[in-house]
Amino acid sequence: MCKHKCIKRKNCNAYDSCSSSDEDSDHENTTLKELARKGAHPDRLHPELWYNELGEMNDGPVCRCSFKSQRSGIRHNIYIGEGPFEPCSPNTNNANKLYHYRITITPSTNFLLKSPTVIEHERNKYIFEGFSLLSHYPIPTLPTCKIIRFNTNYAIVYIKEKIPDHFVVQELKLFYDFLFKDILELVDLDLHAVGNKDGCPEFHFMPRFVRDLPNNNKELLPMCNVLKYLLNSNKLLFEENSLHALKKMSNNKWQDIVDEYKGMIITNPETKPCSIRVDQLDRENKKETDKRIKLYPVVVHFGIRPPQLSYAGNPDYQKGWRDYVKCRHLLANMPKPSSEDKRRLEIKERTLQEMRSHNKMKRGVTAAITSKGFYKTGIMCDVVQHAMLLPVLVCHFRFHKSLEYLEKSIGYKFKNKYLLQLALTHPSYRENFGTNPDHARNTLTNCGIRQPEYGDRRIHFMNTRKRGINTLINIMSRFGKKSEMESNIMHNERLEFLGDAVVEFVSSIHLFNIFPDIEEGGLATFRAAIVQNQHLAILAKTLKLDDFMLYAHGSDLCHDSELKHAMANCFEALMGALFLDGGIEVADRVFGETFFKDSPKYLEIWVNYPKHPLQQQEPKGDRKWIKTLPLLQRLTCFENSIGIKFNHIRILARAFTDRSVGFTNLTLGSNQRLEFLGDTVLQLIASDYLYKYFPEHHEGHLSLLRSSLVNNRTQSVVCDDLGMVNYALYANPKAELKTKDRADLLEAFLGALYIDKGLKHCQAFCNVCFFPRLHDFILKQDWNDPKSKLQQCCLTLRSVDGGEPDIPIYKVIECTGPTNGRKYTVAVYFKGVRLSQANGHSIQRAEMNAANSALEVSKDLFPQLDHQRKAISRSLRHQSKDGNTNVKDIIKILESHSSKSDSHLSETEKKKNKLHKKLLAVLCSCEDYNEDDKKKEVDEPKRKKIKKKPE
Repeated sequence: MCKHKCIKRKNCNAYDSCSSSDEDSDHENTTLKELARKGAHPDRLHPELWYNELGEMNDGPVCRCSFKSQRSGIRHNIYIGEGPFEPCSPNTNNANKLYHYRITITPSTNFLLKSPTVIEHERNKYIFEGFSLLSHYPIPTLPTCKIIRFNTNYAIVYIKEKIPDHFVVQELKLFYDFLFKDILELVDLDLHAVGNKDGCPEFHFMPRFVRDLPNNNKELLPMCNVLKYLLNSNKLLFEENSLHALKKMSNNKWQDIVDEYKGMIITNPETKPCSIRVDQLDRENKKETDKRIKLYPVVVHFGIRPPQLSYAGNPDYQKGWRDYVKCRHLLANMPKPSSEDKRRLEIKERTLQEMRSHNKMKRGVTAAITSKGFYKTGIMCDVVQHAMLLPVLVCHFRFHKSLEYLEKSIGYKFKNKYLLQLALTHPSYRENFGTNPDHARNTLTNCGIRQPEYGDRRIHFMNTRKRGINTLINIMSRFGKKSEMESNIMHNERLEFLGDAVVEFVSSIHLFNIFPDIEEGGLATFRAAIVQNQHLAILAKTLKLDDFMLYAHGSDLCHDSELKHAMANCFEALMGALFLDGGIEVADRVFGETFFKDSPKYLEIWVNYPKHPLQQQEPKGDRKWIKTLPLLQRLTCFENSIGIKFNHIRILARAFTDRSVGFTNLTLGSNQRLEFLGDTVLQLIASDYLYKYFPEHHEGHLSLLRSSLVNNRTQSVVCDDLGMVNYALYANPKAELKTKDRADLLEAFLGALYIDKGLKHCQAFCNVCFFPRLHDFILKQDWNDPKSKLQQCCLTLRSVDGGEPDIPIYKVIECTGPTNGRKYTVAVYFKGVRLSQANGHSIQRAEMNAANSALEVSKDLFPQLDHQRKAISRSLRHQSKDGNTNVKDIIKILESHSSKSDSHLSETEKKKNKLHKKLLAVLCSCEDYNEDDKKKEVDEPKRKKIKKKPE
């Protein structure tokens, strides 16, 4: 069947398609066999209650990795640096070697229950409040351990306290085995270090039963009394000799028994699962035919079917849901949906409702079980709720303990540990309960709280979803924050975006200085070899990042190619984290030491590179030549206009020197190499700014914003605003410079500024000249070019019945003019209809103009355009209300201002003056700035705001 399908499809690789189909079929068959095997187990307590097996999930093995892969990685419970601990003395509290921490959870929703576990001792009631953790090593201040349970964000907090006296380690071991192994059946949970399976676990847990004392003090119940309570509670739920009395008991007394046992965990060691929560007790077992069993009351348990067996995990339901969402989205974008299309949507919705209501696919299940053979534990659901947090916290501690060895290998200790954690977190990683995820889910269903209070389900994807045109528009309509903010995106893609710029910057700086005679093209070739993923994966392997990475325990990264790509991204993220935490110097050092780890000779050359040739000629500066050289005298006017005085003004002169001028003793070359350097400087500064001030944007969104800043058009505008063209040196001066030439001029200036002043001056320059423009780019959606915008609009109009969507088609309909001045006319068509046509001096420019014209002329055909405008309006209102980015502030930046002295100037000159003054205001703190200029800036009269449209 598969073979025939492959033949029918023209562009289908038959072998690949058949192989993929066969693999899916084999996996599905294996899953069904595994589910059937577990369902047929002779000790199965109930068909709808699932149990835990060592190394197994509900539908098969928990690990399908190769034998080689199983020997490494945190996903296999192997943490670098863990070793055997000196065994604890079983009959003492080991106060000399253990460290005590009280564990709390915030918020307390679903953990502070109405019916907690209470132990009565000497006429006092001790209420369960959580657990204490005892560690073999001191736990430093770490990033907060955060998890999502019940659609709610929780933080697990640990507080160091004096170690209690009234317990011994043997008691903790007995309690751990009883609760975690015998009752909760967390058979895959292992607290031992690799190679120390028979020794002492890294952590011990102690339940905290407390009573309040005067003056806000608390008394902790000794561990021996806790064990005594558990032993005394271990009795049959209903004795056989009391069954007849139960039948004759009054309803009130029976209800008292029900209330006492409701919410308690009961256990039967002979069944799978062995422990369940009591939700209800029925006195009569009407369905049972065996007379002896019929007398036993029935335990009613309300559970949740595993995702693999409910509609949530059903492939047919998932496919139907995707089709329904797609159809609904298409109808919303249609100008006038037909009745047939509406009927199709209703049919899809009805089909999904029927699948959800089918008995075999419902999430909720009810299990009625005879109480014969069940024992009381005395434990209520609150103990289970808190106990299921401990594996997550333990993994958090072990992970950060292993990171100490990574920090040691790179020779840097992070001040903000969260940055290092984030850099090592792959996008595929999800909270895994600290143990086998199916085991944890089964245990929470069988023994956890019955009716948890759920939060907003959108919490799972509100910071992870990035697909779809609507998501793109909504995110890209958000303005930057007023101050640096931490992102809620919990993986390393954003850091990878920043780290990519850091790696490129570090490579460029060293290549630029080590090879002073190689031109821009050669430097770019060398840099490409250094920053390619294949090489970065080797550097990641040198640091053994794969031993520290957090990623999903699945098939995604099982293949070497995928793993190497993930490691390269992880290395870039690590560079980004080092840059944020320690500055560019730390990132530079770690990169160099990793690059030349086995080559000290080359590392010495890489690190100790020479200064720029112009700096070597005049180590103390070359401003003394200004008096004798008219060219340098002209450049002082430019310096005064931007508020920066170069120590080596000849470097500034070189930035303005075109290659057509040739070699001169004044500049020692042209500005091409400085262009190479300036481009990477701008990339780094823009990436750093966007990362810090746009915390809600994913990597792709940040790239779009950066491309709107770092492009020829924007750079040429800044060049014009600063009047750089007036100082450019050409062998044959041009009447008008091309956009590319003006952009190159600005990049060369940035390169010169970095060499002479360093990164901070470049950042200040960009803060004034580039980043305020972002607000305008976002308002006008300049990050989205006309061709992309038109295609997005056309894709939203694709037909409901599927098939290949229609996209705009561009055709050159006319070409006029000489070869060095061609003019192209391009028409754009959609569904065979010409939308518009436009001209341009290149085919690409003409296509852009045609798309832009089509959006204007045919805007009534595209509801998506209206949605985008509304998204911008909503974003403005919302952010103004929240105070993140005040609309008034945006308007202040975008509005042009004028002063009394500007009245005689043209609009262009006013804009230039405004930008010059802003540069002076920001940079006037520089040591080399003229005091008279400072006074002028301070004494300048306040300018009145003029309300008009943003420019």
